[in-house]
Amino acid sequence: MHPHHNGSASTMEIVSTSMEAAGIQPSQSARIEVIGVGGGGSNAVNRMIISELEGVSYHVLNTDAQALIQSQAQRRLQLGQTLTRGLGAGGNPTIGQKAAEESRADLQQALQGADLVFIAAGMGGGTGTGAAPVVAEVAREVGALTVGIVTKPFGFEGRRRMRQADEGISRLAEHVDTLIVIPNDRLRDAISGAPLQEAFRSADDVLRMGVKGISDIITCPGLVNVDFADVRSVMTEAGTALLGIGIGSGRSRAIEAAQAAISSPLLEAERIDGAKGCVINISGGKDMTLEDMTAASEVIYDVVDPEANIIVGTVVDESLEGEVHVTVIATGFDNGQQYKGERSTTRNLASQASMQRKSEPQDNGARIPEFLRQRQQQTGSDS
Repeated sequence: MHPHHNGSASTMEIVSTSMEAAGIQPSQSARIEVIGVGGGGSNAVNRMIISELEGVSYHVLNTDAQALIQSQAQRRLQLGQTLTRGLGAGGNPTIGQKAAEESRADLQQALQGADLVFIAAGMGGGTGTGAAPVVAEVAREVGALTVGIVTKPFGFEGRRRMRQADEGISRLAEHVDTLIVIPNDRLRDAISGAPLQEAFRSADDVLRMGVKGISDIITCPGLVNVDFADVRSVMTEAGTALLGIGIGSGRSRAIEAAQAAISSPLLEAERIDGAKGCVINISGGKDMTLEDMTAASEVIYDVVDPEANIIVGTVVDESLEGEVHVTVIATGFDNGQQYKGERSTTRNLASQASMQRKSEPQDNGARIPEFLRQRQQQTGSDS
């Protein structure tokens, strides 16, 4: 709690002096690193930099020197200079892995002192698929909470790329605390008819929102503040996690946002029922109330395990006046079993369609994020 201001300029000085006398160290904010690995990861980092995500530092890693030059990140590391001579991994994950091993000492130096490391990558290619597990291994070695947040390829990218993605995701799962997998085909269902470039941009944006959902509750002030230790308690060795995002406006905005998040078209499994761990980010404008927070939380409490470890953080964002955004990262499924490729096999279209309807724009204001919403409205008006 902050000391009450009683008109004396010395109040804070007295508090800090007494803390020093008691041997209490002033708290330092957690050091959060976002590592974009390969082309997809670097694109996602660019979107995070453009959106001015608060309180995080960025690194991009690539075997392709040309791609590194185009990155907006200040800190860039060329992997495997001797092995690939800056020419990329040629879509071969084995080359990506060997390149990362060659640069292992540089990775250790880059990650030393990090508390939380996000590894963002598009799986299926050479560098992201092969190098991400090595980066994760190094991040764990330096003692960081390590969270993988990756996309799976669109179906049209071919079976070989999908198989490589599944193999890479299984390897990555062995070296991260928490793994969030976003299947791009789920995005395709949500933005059917979108131009190709927009579809890939949407995939990058979902990686950004996943990182933001976790990092904001640690770094941004809110009605209820969450510290890094809280987040670590849910996400350490948690295995596969699910990411849901929803937006609500109007009188029931918080309930609608939470309902949209737990039935989000991005979810790899059908819903988050039975999750044993949950990080919930409830963001809104200055008009957000404690009632909003309570209402959103209760929607999620109703579907997760009754004994679940739930961390709720709020973020006040002045640009969200009249709206509530809810991001849910749910963990602890199947007793923490790691990612299995077969989880992502095609599901029946009827259940996909019903999920999508739940999170499409409704009269009641529940809806999915802007980049998905715009496309749905356009395609809806075409029919």
